Amino acid sequence: MSPAEFNPRPGSLYGAVDLGARKQALEAQARREAAAAQAGAGGAAPAGPAVIDVTDQTFSTEVVERSMRVPVILDLWATWCGPCKQLSPILEKLATEANGRWVLAKVDVDANPQIAQALRVQSIPTVLAIFQGQAITGFQGALPEAQVRQWLDQVMQALAQYLPPAQGAEAQRPADPDLVAAEEAVQKGDLDAAEAAYQRVLDRSPKDADAKMGLAGVGLLRRTQGLDPAKVLREAVERPDDIDVQLKSADLEMLSGAAESAFNRLIDLVRRTAGEERDKVRLHLLGLFETLPVDDPTVAKARRQLANALF
Repeated sequence: MSPAEFNPRPGSLYGAVDLGARKQALEAQARREAAAAQAGAGGAAPAGPAVIDVTDQTFSTEVVERSMRVPVILDLWATWCGPCKQLSPILEKLATEANGRWVLAKVDVDANPQIAQALRVQSIPTVLAIFQGQAITGFQGALPEAQVRQWLDQVMQALAQYLPPAQGAEAQRPADPDLVAAEEAVQKGDLDAAEAAYQRVLDRSPKDADAKMGLAGVGLLRRTQGLDPAKVLREAVERPDDIDVQLKSADLEMLSGAAESAFNRLIDLVRRTAGEERDKVRLHLLGLFETLPVDDPTVAKARRQLANALF
């Protein structure tokens, strides 16, 4: 199957995010990365690995968070898959040639079924391009190197306008050390440290958009730790009026990229509840809004629907 025949519906792995809406946040991220790089020897950041192995436990940091800084190409494979053995070496070779412009993240779907389930993988090999927490495009099946190279070129060309410059005044602007510390803590999976660092930023600058979005994202990651998605989904279907179950289901939908579904679930619940229960759902929904940029179109639409549901 060629890339043109397989174009998955774009969806965020951290919360559905339109690329244009994320440009401002991306530029802010670039400033912080540049400042962190200046702290290294000679002002240059150490090169990261071109190829990484990803598990269910490391997916959030190694793919979602990493894709906030650099495009991540996700290779979903299995040891028994013949075509995978043809495609993977090609991807690894091209990742090395890319010299950091993108990173190859490899997922053994047999050993890590949660990732395959969340991404609705139907066959392997499956390759997805992830950027800013969002699945942009992809293909299925083993392709020859020339076609894979062409596909990668198209991906990078499509993302070029959203990739911030590595040099210039914007990149040299000093970064808030607490924001840098918070993002490093998230990458390490230390949610307590990340939360504390984001809160320090907000204590100084209550309107800081990056810190607000980061703190809300930490809360989402914390609430979904240890949840069994299949079990929660089943309970959500069986108990449509169970507030706590519906909130958990919305959190998992948000984390898997189905932000609109999460918002619709809670807006429908607002319509069917009253008093303290309605307020609990409303506040939870507002918290999910904060995991996305304020100008995200999905949030704008949901806010209008929430207003109609309330009034």
